[in-house]
Amino acid sequence: MTELDAADGGRRRGAASGPLVDIIIVNWNSGALLANCLRSIARHGGGAVRRTYVVDNGSADGSADVDVPDLNWELIRAGANLGFGRACNLAAERADAPFLLFFNPDAELRPDTLDRALGFMRDPANAKVGVVGVRLTDEHGHVHRHCARFPTWRNFIGNSLGLTRLLKRSFPPVLMLDWDHGSSRRVDHVMGAFYLIRRELFEAIGGFDDDYFVYLEDLDLSRRVYDAGYSIHYLVDAEAYHKQGGTSEKVKAHRLFYAMNSNMIYAWKHLPKPAAVGVVGTTLLVEPVSRTARALFRRSPEELWFTWRGFGMVYRDLPKTLRILRGARGRTERAR
Repeated sequence: MTELDAADGGRRRGAASGPLVDIIIVNWNSGALLANCLRSIARHGGGAVRRTYVVDNGSADGSADVDVPDLNWELIRAGANLGFGRACNLAAERADAPFLLFFNPDAELRPDTLDRALGFMRDPANAKVGVVGVRLTDEHGHVHRHCARFPTWRNFIGNSLGLTRLLKRSFPPVLMLDWDHGSSRRVDHVMGAFYLIRRELFEAIGGFDDDYFVYLEDLDLSRRVYDAGYSIHYLVDAEAYHKQGGTSEKVKAHRLFYAMNSNMIYAWKHLPKPAAVGVVGTTLLVEPVSRTARALFRRSPEELWFTWRGFGMVYRDLPKTLRILRGARGRTERAR
């Protein structure tokens, strides 16, 4: 294992021969999950993995101080919580394999996961497939229905108002919950827990947008992959384990805060302006009321507490968020 700090930023580029993939993991207080993840790469990565990069976002639990002697990996200590996309970009600057795999610390490879996914991507017939995701299963073997559609205003507002469950046909969920994920197919988006992308494509579209701290940065990337003329594919015959939830369960108010901000940023970047205004207005003015009503109906003081704590952070951070929205809209319009 090689240990670096975030200031050591030299890019390394080599010929596209030998190992085909660099794996990038962002760690934040993931406990024993990171060690299990790295050991699964050591066991099942075979000769496909050039190097694994772990960006530690200022963890305080010692999770990054793990020894995996059978794995060629680098630990990059960010020194603070950079957020997911920015940390991924930091590691991607050091990568030079033809493919990048963004992999969660609460996930584990299974035998043949990489061989199958890389084999699919290297097939000349799939030259315009930019991203591949795989079947993700939990400890009981249940398949996560993690593929998603590109959202419209109906998806965002339906979720804000609780209409996604009541009127699914008019306000469908973003996740493709109506599909059992039992077959390979083209999709709009695959979850960033296992996100295999062509490195040259990742660089050409600018990597992750670090306006997002966490949540929807992978969906935003998929949108730009699609806009660049590439497709995204879900592969059912390659499997990885994913715990789901991970460390974000420990910080529910912060999770709500980041999710609301990401919803507004995505809508402002990718939806028509009237729809984006509707999403932002609903998020700021209506969703706190609907979430409060749900917490009261459930008689859940905990849910009420983290709802108002989370939206308190949203309102306090609003001037910064509005500056981000203005900049994001301008960049998107110039790119088009």
